[in-house]
Amino acid sequence: MDENLLNRVREALVDVSPIAEKRMFGGVCFMVDDKLCICVKSHEMLCRINPDEFETALEQDGVRPMEQRARTAKGYVFVHKDVLSNKKDFDNWVNKALAYNKIAKASKKRK
Repeated sequence: MDENLLNRVREALVDVSPIAEKRMFGGVCFMVDDKLCICVKSHEMLCRINPDEFETALEQDGVRPMEQRARTAKGYVFVHKDVLSNKKDFDNWVNKALAYNKIAKASKKRK
């Protein structure tokens, strides 16, 4: 896991509340208001964004969809750390995830 990227996400979310870190998807996920917002896995950042922006996001360099069991998870994109090297681009992705988090529905709790 890219510790530098992980620490950048932690710093970006330091004033966000309520927040929790959780190990998921083979990385560290940041749950904001009990909803998945951002994850750091290997050399990528997973962002939960507005599904209406999904197709446009995929047109950008270094962005790929999240796929689980041969199914594309619309609204979830992996962004390669090389695309996040400058603060403006990094902040843009963090802000997209935080903006959608405000209106996103929480996943059903497993029993």
